[in-house]
Parts: sequence; C-alpha cells; structure tokens
Amino acid sequence: MDLEFSGEVWEWRGPAPFYFVTVPEDESLDLQEVSSAVTYGWGMIPVRVRIGDTEWETSLWPKDGRYVLPLKVGIRRAEGIGEGDLVRVRLSPAGPLA
Repeated sequence: MDLEFSGEVWEWRGPAPFYFVTVPEDESLDLQEVSSAVTYGWGMIPVRVRIGDTEWETSLWPKDGRYVLPLKVGIRRAEGIGEGDLVRVRLSPAGPLA
C-alpha cells in the first residue's frame, strides 16, 4: 500500500517540542485496515516515508482516530520545513505483512 497526501506541519509543545503532519481521514482509514497486520503495539504503524528528496523509516502515531507522522529535526532541516508549511508526503507501511 502506497499513500500520498499533503498536510500542514504543526508543533506539539510538550516537555520537548515535536513536529507532525496529520494523515488525512481517508488515508488514515486505509491504514486502519492494515494496522493489525503491521503494528508493533500501542497502535503505532511502522512506515517508509519520503518528503522531497529525503527518505526515512519511522512510525505513525494514532491520534484522535487518525494518524500523525513525526518529523525529526534532521528531516525538517534537510527539507527546509517549518511549522505551518504544507508538505507532500509519500508513505507505505513497513511492517511484516505490508
């Protein structure tokens, strides 16, 4: 399963700031259909991701019935991404049965 979508970067201001892109509702529903086959616990879904020229592996976090994609500082710096930016995301589940 390969998904592609655009989303706005937002900051969660906890003890340490984290930046995320929320997976849209339709794509989140697609991911929920395969989640039991690929999750390693707590609803986390391992994925392969590409934004611009940068590819990496991470995990989607469940949030409010959808998923959020965490963006580490190295990814944001490499692609010049900041809070409020609209980014194009390509991802696919990376679990054992994906």
